[in-house]
Amino acid sequence: MTSPHIIEPTSPADACVIWLHGLGADRFDFVPVVQMLGLPAGHGIRFIFPQAPTRPVTINGGFPMPSWYDILGMAPARAINHEQMQQSADSVEALIQQQLAEGIAAERIILAGFSQGGAVVLHNAAQQRRALGGVMALSTYGPTLDSLLGTPGAPALDIFFGHGRHDDIVLPAMGRDACERMQAAGHRVEWHDYPMTHEVCPQEIADIRHWLGSRLGL
Repeated sequence: MTSPHIIEPTSPADACVIWLHGLGADRFDFVPVVQMLGLPAGHGIRFIFPQAPTRPVTINGGFPMPSWYDILGMAPARAINHEQMQQSADSVEALIQQQLAEGIAAERIILAGFSQGGAVVLHNAAQQRRALGGVMALSTYGPTLDSLLGTPGAPALDIFFGHGRHDDIVLPAMGRDACERMQAAGHRVEWHDYPMTHEVCPQEIADIRHWLGSRLGL
């Protein structure tokens, strides 16, 4: 498995963002966003960008590409490989454990993911038994939330949902559904939508910067 790309802060790390890319992308996809966030000097945030394994994706004719899980069909609802989803969520959990072992407090660990990567971090969040710092769910959906939410004793998490109003890959209604399910399960959610397609935009990056700052005291 390819090692994550890691950006260390100039000062000792006291927080961490684990950020998953989307289908067909790679671990460097969101690296430029770190610079665009304009974080203050000495922010202390370690950014970890994992790489999805390359595997055949059924809806793309079986063509191999970086994928956190196989998508088997688009209708009536997206059918996915649940075993691969759990494996990917477990790989995120291993990174969390590693950061805890290195002295980063759970409440200063943020999970982030775009599109398919966002579905993985929502899956992990729905299984969490720790009060993490929060979750950024970007242009994503929750294909596994039905079966995971509602476990007694699960901690409430702060979750930033960002979505393009004109997204034709992951429809805004799919993101809204995930947001509403997480809210109904007791999580503290924020919904932000933007005049964009399946991407990120400057206003979303500015909102992420503000949200991160409020979570991590920047």
